[in-house]
Amino acid sequence: MNRMQTTKSSEIFDRALQVMPGGNTRHTIFFPPYPPYAIKAKGCSVQDVDGVEYIDFVNNYSSLIHGHNHPRIIEAVKRQLDCLTAVALPTEAEVNLAELLCDRVPGIAQIRFCNSGTEAVMFAIKAARAVTGRSKIVKVEGCFHGSYDPGEVSLAASPDDWGDYDHPRSVALNQGTPQQVLNDVVIIPFNDCETAEKLIRQHAADLSAVVIDPIPSRMNFVHAQEKYLQMLRDVTHELDILLIFDEVFSFRLGKGGVQDNTGIIPDLTTLGKIIGGGFPVGAFGGSKEVMKVFDGQHRFPNVFHGGTLSGNPISMVAGAAAISIMTDAEYLRLNALGDYARLALENALEATGTKGQVYGQGSLVGLRFSDARAENYREFIGDGSDIKLMQCLHQDLLSDGILCVPSGLFTLSTAMSETEIDVLTAAVKKSLSKTREQSTA
Repeated sequence: MNRMQTTKSSEIFDRALQVMPGGNTRHTIFFPPYPPYAIKAKGCSVQDVDGVEYIDFVNNYSSLIHGHNHPRIIEAVKRQLDCLTAVALPTEAEVNLAELLCDRVPGIAQIRFCNSGTEAVMFAIKAARAVTGRSKIVKVEGCFHGSYDPGEVSLAASPDDWGDYDHPRSVALNQGTPQQVLNDVVIIPFNDCETAEKLIRQHAADLSAVVIDPIPSRMNFVHAQEKYLQMLRDVTHELDILLIFDEVFSFRLGKGGVQDNTGIIPDLTTLGKIIGGGFPVGAFGGSKEVMKVFDGQHRFPNVFHGGTLSGNPISMVAGAAAISIMTDAEYLRLNALGDYARLALENALEATGTKGQVYGQGSLVGLRFSDARAENYREFIGDGSDIKLMQCLHQDLLSDGILCVPSGLFTLSTAMSETEIDVLTAAVKKSLSKTREQSTA
C-alpha cells in the first residue's frame, strides 16, 4: 500500500490508536502499517477515504455474497427502515427468513436467530449438552468457530504445545482461559478418519457433540473429505453424540450448504454471514426433536435464548432478499467463477515458477506458497509456507487496487465476472515476477 496515497487513512488510524487498543475493533481487519479506511462501496468495488478504489476479494470475510449495495437488498432494507428497526415483539420478517432457510437446508426443520456465527455455535453446543446430558465436545484442530472459549481451543496450537498427533492437547487461544474449558474439549485431526474416530470412541461417554467446519478458513479453505464427514456422521449416530456442522462459511457453496451437496445431514447446523445480506446475523437449527430444548411456550425452556437484537428485522429482510437471489443457476455461475479463479491462480504460479498450492471450493479460494499440499492443520503448519512472499503479494495487490485477506484468501461475489479474476491474476503474476527478478538480481 502506498502510504503517500492514503494520508487520510493514516490520520484516522492515528486517532484510532488513542481510543481503541491496537487501533481497531476487529483483529481480522488489521494489517501493518495500517489498513485503508473505507467510505463507500458498490458491487465488487470499495473506495477508501483517500479516493482509492479496490476490487473487493474479501467481501467482509464472505458475508457479502452479492458484493456491496445490491439494489434488491437495499430496497428491502429501505422499506423496513420506514416501518421499524428494532422492537421487543416478533415480526413476520423473521418467520419469512426462517421458512426460507428451513426449506433449503436438509438438516434444519426449526431454526432460531442470533447476531453472529459465534453465538450460533455457542447455542448449538448448549443445545447438544441439554439433549445429551453430557458436557464435553469434540472439535477439529485448527478450526475457527467464533470467539467463544470452547470453539477457540486449539485454533492456533503450535509444535511447542500441541502434543502427540494421536492424542492432541487442548490448547488455549487466549490468556486466562479456564482449565475446565480445555478439559471439556477433545481435539481431533482434520481429514484423518482412523485417528479421529479412535479419539471420539475413547471419549464417547462424556461427549455431547462433534463440531466440524467443512471448509476451514484458517487452513486456507482446505476442505473436508467426504469420507471424513461420513465417518463423523456414522460414529456420532452410533454413539448418540450430536453432529454439528458449522456452515457459517460453507453455506455459500450451495443452495443447502455442504450437507445438501454431500447428503450427509448433521443434527445441528450453524449459519451466519450470507444469511444477513450484509447485516449482523447468526442462526442455529436442527430437527424438531433437538430444537425443542428451546421451546418455552408452556414451561421454562431447557436452554434459554434471548438477545436484544436477535431476529432484528433489518437483518431478516436483508437476509431474505440475499438468499432469494441465490437461485440454482446463480450458484452454478458463482461456483464456476471460483473454478475459473483457482485455475487462473494455478496458471499464475506455473507461469512465474512459484511453488504454491491453490485450495478451496465454490466461491472460496485459498492461495499458499508451499511445495507441499496440506490436508490437516499440522501439515498446514509444517508445509514450509513462504510467509514473507505472501506479505509482499498482499502489499502489491493493495497497491494495484485489490483487497484480499493477508493470509491469501479470496472470496468471490455475484457482482464479479471473469474480468475481475483476470485483473487479479495479472496482478498476482506481476507481483510474483517482480519478486523472482529481485531474488535473482
